[in-house]
Amino acid sequence: MSYTALYRKFRPTVFEDVKGQDHIITTLQNQIRANRIGHAYLFCGTRGTGKTTVAKIFAKAVNCEHPADGSPCGECAMCRSIAAGTSMNVIEIDAASNNGVDSIREIREEVTYRPTEGRYKVYIIDEVHMLSIGAFNALLKTLEEPPEYVIFILATTEIHKIPVTILSRCQHYDFKRISIETITDRMKELMDTEKVDVEERALKYIAKAADGSMRDALSLLDQCIAFYLGQRLTYDNVLEVLGAVDTDVFSRLLRKVLARDVAGVLDIVDDMVMMGRELTQLASDFTWYLRNLLLLKTSDNIEDVLDVSTENMAQLKEEAQLTDTDMLFRYIRIFSELSGQLKYSTQKRVTLEVALIKMCVPAMEAKQDSVLDRIRAVEEKQEELEREMESGAVRGAVYAGREMAGGEAESSGARMTAKPELPAAIPDDIQEVVKNFRSVADEASGMIRGYLRKARLSLGGDNRLLIVLPDSLGASVVGREDHVQELTRLIEQRIGKKVEIDVRCVEEGRHFEDTFVDIEQKINMEITVED
Repeated sequence: MSYTALYRKFRPTVFEDVKGQDHIITTLQNQIRANRIGHAYLFCGTRGTGKTTVAKIFAKAVNCEHPADGSPCGECAMCRSIAAGTSMNVIEIDAASNNGVDSIREIREEVTYRPTEGRYKVYIIDEVHMLSIGAFNALLKTLEEPPEYVIFILATTEIHKIPVTILSRCQHYDFKRISIETITDRMKELMDTEKVDVEERALKYIAKAADGSMRDALSLLDQCIAFYLGQRLTYDNVLEVLGAVDTDVFSRLLRKVLARDVAGVLDIVDDMVMMGRELTQLASDFTWYLRNLLLLKTSDNIEDVLDVSTENMAQLKEEAQLTDTDMLFRYIRIFSELSGQLKYSTQKRVTLEVALIKMCVPAMEAKQDSVLDRIRAVEEKQEELEREMESGAVRGAVYAGREMAGGEAESSGARMTAKPELPAAIPDDIQEVVKNFRSVADEASGMIRGYLRKARLSLGGDNRLLIVLPDSLGASVVGREDHVQELTRLIEQRIGKKVEIDVRCVEEGRHFEDTFVDIEQKINMEITVED
């Protein structure tokens, strides 16, 4: 006898075997037990969720000679003939290939004849959204007032294409996507029956790849078993058969992106292409990986929600510390757009590489969510330059630049306006902050540390510490509420007192000295004199 595919061999024959659709099964069983059977049903939902299977079980149950708790017995003559496809009472129609008016007219003529055996004639119309407008119109009257012995079950994956006039004449049931846990448990149960040794982690990956479809999961499992026939089916085997990528690759890829290493990123893509990995699947899985990182960044006690191993969880937590929330939002946006582009792209590799280069070089993008990443890139470059300066590599050039700037300052000194008057006394708390401000700034988060290096300090009229930035962009970043709170907390930890902070910027076209008094310079001069 020829081999039967797993999804056909283990298709449910009673309601109890249907997984993940309890809300529908319970309703249908109650209707059968109470003899409150409707005349038209509409089953809608994504592929492989059990629409046609439930329709066939329902057809058996309403005609069964000995129904048990709303389910067909499976033993009587009616159940056996319907299961074998020989019953004249159950008529299956594929609307994709029989979508004309003539096909529906034949149904209208047939429904006038009572069933030769059993109680009901059941018409199962699959992919009903494929019917033409004329066919829908021909079906309307029959669907609204069929004979008492006729039941229509319409199944579709695209309910938005069904006319409202049809929808209003049917009981409407939505089939949900089946959860990863439910699909995994079902496959585990079937593998025990088939006596096939499969790693649980492999089953979980197949269930995730099936995207809520039990039929897709069993088809993928069939494919993997056939490739490794007679062997233990492992997680790595499944990745190889499906052309998928291990999470270690995503970790390496993310770290290269964070390091803005374009060459390293392209090397990883080249390795994946040479190994025959499916790039569309890679994009989908990497988006899922970024989603897990985002959940770790934004939620507490999320470990139970993420379906990953202990080792992968530790790796995810480490990488979550290396990223920022806005950065992850941008990466997920880029890869979500990429997933749609790859479906229609003739150059999948180039499309993927361009998306990854965008992540590494935020200046390539003009979108709003890339601004913070561009700022980070500038700060990283600035920090790198400062490290070179500290090492003495460019100290001579900087010194020469300062000498030239000093000469220009002296020549233009006569033209400068008078400085604002310094308050008679600077509070001790403010003085203490000013003395420690540069070390406090070095402890701030990377987002504002670069801006604080350019900041100058002054005093507000009500003894508030003014942090003055040279431009409005810097003031808007440092002046964010969370950043001000961070600085307040760092100062409090350093001097043991709370100081009120206000962030300002120098007005365009003016100098700091025109509006503010540099209390940092004043205090440092006093310290020098006392020494």
